[in-house]
Amino acid sequence: MAQTSSDTPLYDLFVIGAGSGGVRCARIAAQHGASVGIAESRHWGGTCVNLGCVPKKLMVYASEYPDMIDDAVAYGWDAAHGEHDWTRLIDAKDREIERLNGIYVKMLGKAGVALHTGRATINGVDADGIFSLEIGPSPLAPDAAPQSVRARRVVIATGSHPVRPPIAGAEHAIVSDDAFHLPQRPERVCIVGSGYIGVEFASIFAGLESHVDLVYRQDRPLRGFDDELRTHLAEMLPGRGIVAHPKASPVEIAQDGEGYRVVLDNGGVIETDCVFLATGRKPNIGGLGLEALGVALPDGRIAVDEASQTNRPGLYAIGDVTDRHNLTPTAIAEGHILAEHLFGEKQRAWSFDTTPKAVFFTPALASCGLTEDEAAAGDDIEIFSTSFTPLRQTISGRETKVFMKLVVRARDQVVVGAHMIGGDAAEVMQAVAICITGGLTKHDFDRTIGIHPTSAEELVTMRSPTRHVPQRGAAS
Repeated sequence: MAQTSSDTPLYDLFVIGAGSGGVRCARIAAQHGASVGIAESRHWGGTCVNLGCVPKKLMVYASEYPDMIDDAVAYGWDAAHGEHDWTRLIDAKDREIERLNGIYVKMLGKAGVALHTGRATINGVDADGIFSLEIGPSPLAPDAAPQSVRARRVVIATGSHPVRPPIAGAEHAIVSDDAFHLPQRPERVCIVGSGYIGVEFASIFAGLESHVDLVYRQDRPLRGFDDELRTHLAEMLPGRGIVAHPKASPVEIAQDGEGYRVVLDNGGVIETDCVFLATGRKPNIGGLGLEALGVALPDGRIAVDEASQTNRPGLYAIGDVTDRHNLTPTAIAEGHILAEHLFGEKQRAWSFDTTPKAVFFTPALASCGLTEDEAAAGDDIEIFSTSFTPLRQTISGRETKVFMKLVVRARDQVVVGAHMIGGDAAEVMQAVAICITGGLTKHDFDRTIGIHPTSAEELVTMRSPTRHVPQRGAAS
């Protein structure tokens, strides 16, 4: 690490935000010989490790055990439900998150990255393009003395935060950050919003035997996913014990004794113990000093080019602050690509267009590639789909079905999309994503021998199209 005449550290690269994307960028840059510093103000590991994917998946696991116990009885086991200990779950979750925090810190230190705990602000840039930054107190280091650093390049990787809609009484509600630290499990939960977070937490609380109301503006959950997948999910909600309120929005949240009343715009009223707002997230860009630098911030996000550079040379942004992909693996890929672009000789490429995604409902949903509507906007397509009861449930009697769908481009038989609901959907889709990224055809699927008996073998045994869909707008 170079020093200035005033002994202020001068880094080749300084990363603001030690989430998944920022950590990967810093670590890879350091491995290529760059002097790298990184600042974190709240949680080493960022949202995914602390208040997102990882703790949420642990809670998903917890919520699945009641179904397992019920199914075990059908298979001859003498099993019965006990009482769930919410405090024990949260304590176990916290221990695992603390362990992961330590791993992130060790990884950075081992790579030679200098760690700064505090809130970083960019104060300016000199005539030589060197950025000056100040690192002040933050929730993670409230008593820290201010530090000054300089950097030839700066990466913004500060992630996003949940937002509250502008409705009366919104201050009575929790958001996703709060859900991981509730002192006790609410017996009744009203969740507003049906994106990833709303659907997953609805399933978690229902599995833990809370009464769940799910309120959403659309006619079906998960806007942006394949319509047929959304329809199957909507049909599954009652079986999971979730009361759906489609085409509705809250207009008021009022305290009612020890609980709350949620008034909907369709005249409905929901009485609940906890209101959970899962109505979206916004980039964390406040207080970074971006406005003074003239950085373009359209719609509250940081605008970047294909190389993740802002309109200010030497200043980059990755992850949720750019509002491009907003998934942990894509932030990691962006950070890796950027580090190699700046300091590496060889540069790898990722296929962002075929990024697989999963929603950890019970059972899980997963997708890769184009939806039916997206594919039909550009080509004639063929749809191959199936819905069936998995073998495990033929004895347990559970009514949830597996649904699978392949979207195939008719002119060359390339599989351009895959969608699935089923217990192992996320695991299966990771492998299917390789096929779609590789441009494999329906013939490649057809000539692959399946593993029997599995649900996944249906992906290679769907021989006849369910339907042919002409290109949207084309003559029929």
